[in-house]
Amino acid sequence: MEEAKYYSVRMRASQNIADQSESKHISGGELISTYSNIKESVNILLEKALTHSRGNADFMQIQFEAIQEPVEYIKPLEVRTNEVASMEAGQVLAKSLLEKAGIPKKTIDKVYENLSQYLEPAGAVLVDVQSGERVDDRKNKGIRVSRIDWLPYHFERWSDFYHIKGNQRLREALALATKVSSHPAAAAELCWSDDPDYVTGYVASKREGYQRITKLKEYGDERGGRIFFVHCSEELDSYIYYLEKKPVFIQWEGSREEDGA
Repeated sequence: MEEAKYYSVRMRASQNIADQSESKHISGGELISTYSNIKESVNILLEKALTHSRGNADFMQIQFEAIQEPVEYIKPLEVRTNEVASMEAGQVLAKSLLEKAGIPKKTIDKVYENLSQYLEPAGAVLVDVQSGERVDDRKNKGIRVSRIDWLPYHFERWSDFYHIKGNQRLREALALATKVSSHPAAAAELCWSDDPDYVTGYVASKREGYQRITKLKEYGDERGGRIFFVHCSEELDSYIYYLEKKPVFIQWEGSREEDGA
């Protein structure tokens, strides 16, 4: 049986912390853990921060806190990998997938016109599906999706079943994209990492699933972007609360009864 009490374990690491105006984000991450597994969770996040290709951190914070709110269980998005030969081809495909997800072409074009400013925030930016305007008020902070993880062993069983090479990066990204797309306000997500050694990104939506694109930027580029296309007819404050505060477990269908979750 799963223990009833869960903890949010979070990490953030940065460089040049003495000069806050110029501090560089190195790494961040979060796991949901039982009390007995907190040490293991801390070690996973510590290893991630200390071996990141963005550089060596001179500041790191790891903390945990008890989760008081009931946990929601959702199933992972379906995954497809799209092989492309270049960043340009990848971005063309990303635009096409966004259109298939229901985002108007004029909105996509407007987002790409303003793309440079959307690569600056540390978190995600929220863009209205109809107007193409940014609608959150977080400026360079952006929205941080938090309190999300897989139920124990569900990612391993999921990746084995679908013969997908599982790793921590895919585990985290698919969990995050699944949570982001599950809310009524969500239309689609466009994302690629700020890791200079990782050029794969994705477009995700309830309609099209989690669509990996093997090249969305050039190798060595430290700019990453995360854009959430949202329906402003829905309550945005509720969506932001859901993204940042609502605890969610990703659960692979067919294994819940076995785990006693």
